[in-house]
Amino acid sequence: MVTRIDTTDRLLPAVFLDRDGTLNEEVGYLNHIDRLRIYPCAAEAIRKLNRAGVPAVVVTNQSGVGRGYFSEDLVLSVHSHIADQLASQGARIDAFCYCPHHPDAIVAEYRRECRCRKPAPGMVEQAARDLRLDPQRSYVVGDTSRDLELAYNVGARAALVMTGYGRGVYEYRRHEWARQPDLVVENVLEAVERILEEMGKNGG
Repeated sequence: MVTRIDTTDRLLPAVFLDRDGTLNEEVGYLNHIDRLRIYPCAAEAIRKLNRAGVPAVVVTNQSGVGRGYFSEDLVLSVHSHIADQLASQGARIDAFCYCPHHPDAIVAEYRRECRCRKPAPGMVEQAARDLRLDPQRSYVVGDTSRDLELAYNVGARAALVMTGYGRGVYEYRRHEWARQPDLVVENVLEAVERILEEMGKNGG
């Protein structure tokens, strides 16, 4: 599902950002708004994308809805709080996309094998249609192998951050990967800076 914040009329490459562990601290299931802690560098990262004209789109699995841990209303509230906190620092997320489903969900309406749960491409495809984006010229930034697989599945480049689960995933699991990430960085700000350099927008 897509919660739209802003749109663009141009077909553009974008940066698709994981939420928990990438923009905000990984706390397991974020089941209360008081547990939300946005990384200090996140606003600067998003501002750099905004200034460079590169859409910033959050793509996040929220199976806690289907598992009965919290409601979709909480997901929307978290996204509203993230948007407000970033806006207070001059940064804008162009869209929030989330998947509430899980094949073993205890809440029947969310129990399905869907196309939107990462690493399936559905959220990126929907955002690309809604916002006129080009996934194959885009990047996915996240802290898990699921985020890397999403990038490969949509033809994007993959950036792994060392925040959240990233460092452990990289140190202990990378030998299992058939393909390594295109970028390995400390945090979302370094990811954005490297991405903008590759895009030739390092002055943004």
